[in-house]
Amino acid sequence: MKPNVVKEKSFAFALEIIELYKHLKAEKEFVISRQILRSATSIGANIEEAGAAMSKRDFIAKMAISSKEARETNYWLRLIVESKITKYNELNELLKSSEELIRLLTSIIKTAQASLKDK
Repeated sequence: MKPNVVKEKSFAFALEIIELYKHLKAEKEFVISRQILRSATSIGANIEEAGAAMSKRDFIAKMAISSKEARETNYWLRLIVESKITKYNELNELLKSSEELIRLLTSIIKTAQASLKDK
């Protein structure tokens, strides 16, 4: 079976965010840590759901939700970086990963939308 890059990247990203979540909790940051955990793990969950979409429109809707969650996660990461609430070493890498996921999801959505117009 052909590897699904966006699935793999979103899963790996979620695992990295779980590590950040643990770090933030250990530093007694409970609100933002829960927010970022929720939004980041939702990216991959919605990508998984898109794989079982009932139609192309359903697929696009699920991927759009993933894109929104990726953008929310990127917001939380930027907030964490700018507020300096933690010295977690991987923040810049996490930001890059979230931006890459946003680009991938945007491309997938645009391609799927274009295929609807071609019909």
